[in-house]
Amino acid sequence: MSALRRPAFRRLTVAWTFSNAGDSALFLTAAMWAKDLTGSNAAAGMVFLALGLPVFLAPLAGQLADRMSRRRLVVIVNLVAALGVLSLLAVESADEMWLLYVVIFGYGCVGYVTSAAQSGLLRDLLDDGELAGANGLLSSIDQGLRLLTPLAGAGLYAWFGGGAVAVLTSAMLLLAALMLLTVRVRETPPAGRSERDGFVRELTAGVRHIRTVPALGQLVVVVSIAFALTGLANSTMFAVVDEGLGLGSEFFGVFASIQGGGSIIAGLTVAVLIRRLGERATTGIGLGCLAAGMAGGLTTSVAVVSAGSAVAGLGVVWMVVGLVTLRQRLTPARLQGRVSAATNLALNGPQVAGTAAGAALIAAVDYRVLVAVMVGTILLCAVLALLRRTAELPEPSDQAAAADADDQAAETVNS
Repeated sequence: MSALRRPAFRRLTVAWTFSNAGDSALFLTAAMWAKDLTGSNAAAGMVFLALGLPVFLAPLAGQLADRMSRRRLVVIVNLVAALGVLSLLAVESADEMWLLYVVIFGYGCVGYVTSAAQSGLLRDLLDDGELAGANGLLSSIDQGLRLLTPLAGAGLYAWFGGGAVAVLTSAMLLLAALMLLTVRVRETPPAGRSERDGFVRELTAGVRHIRTVPALGQLVVVVSIAFALTGLANSTMFAVVDEGLGLGSEFFGVFASIQGGGSIIAGLTVAVLIRRLGERATTGIGLGCLAAGMAGGLTTSVAVVSAGSAVAGLGVVWMVVGLVTLRQRLTPARLQGRVSAATNLALNGPQVAGTAAGAALIAAVDYRVLVAVMVGTILLCAVLALLRRTAELPEPSDQAAAADADDQAAETVNS
């Protein structure tokens, strides 16, 4: 892959791997920790709520990422997060549960800051043709870590307790920060104070950019609808395993691992798909695969559900990487953080709502009806994504130049 020829990208990838390893080890064990301390499933579920709520602060994270050196920002937030996670050593009983929730909420905020900053770093480091391969590689690493590190974290928790997992996560974040200090990148300078607009307009610049670039805005809307529907899957998949297949809930982890395997393959192949078909078609194909994979839940066959899980894993990564690569390519450097944050809000916000809706509906509606609704709607999203030919998309250089010119013109007028 051409991006790996760049030393700075290789170092960024190593740093990103360290920080994601810490994430994957912490989140699952935090829920287990809450359950053990309180005996409550609701208390464990609150961990995931605390992790999900920061999505609504994503615009602030994007604003921050566009207002200072992104490399320096990621180093700082990793160091702060490392110290914050160590505070979990004080959690010894249900009385300290509030601290666990605060740390997880803060950790979720850190995730959106680093995501916004990483988008800008990749844009400054790589050429347009290298973005898809880089995003695919990072996605494959992420999926691989999700298969391995939760098991390692759970084992560490079982043997030594939650404090040991906190120390491991903190060490991973510290290593990530140290590796980032060695990354050499010529960053696009943020706009000067005299060039900036009012706070609200600056904060919403990412949303306005998505709305004014039709090729990007249309795809964000389509994928956000699909993401909202995938929120239902968090509840329906348990019903598929229990009611449909007659298996124990532990098999949910088996199917999740199979999906992760499909996602790893997708991350390694997505660059080829984008190079041949374009980002929009890749996103549409990903949506179609996701719908086809979910359709396996309508059967009572373990083999079909397993195959569907693998296909869904392919679909999720092709869909997300296709959209992310298009977003990076059609966004000027100074807006990368805010547009990344606006996209995260557009996708993850509806997914949180979909998860809440699924939890409420699964008790009253047959799970097969919910699966059928998901499959039909996501398939329609795939058709909408594929309707426009990739040839209709603007050329990368022309679009970026036009966007930069518009941004600079607006800043000149406002100053």
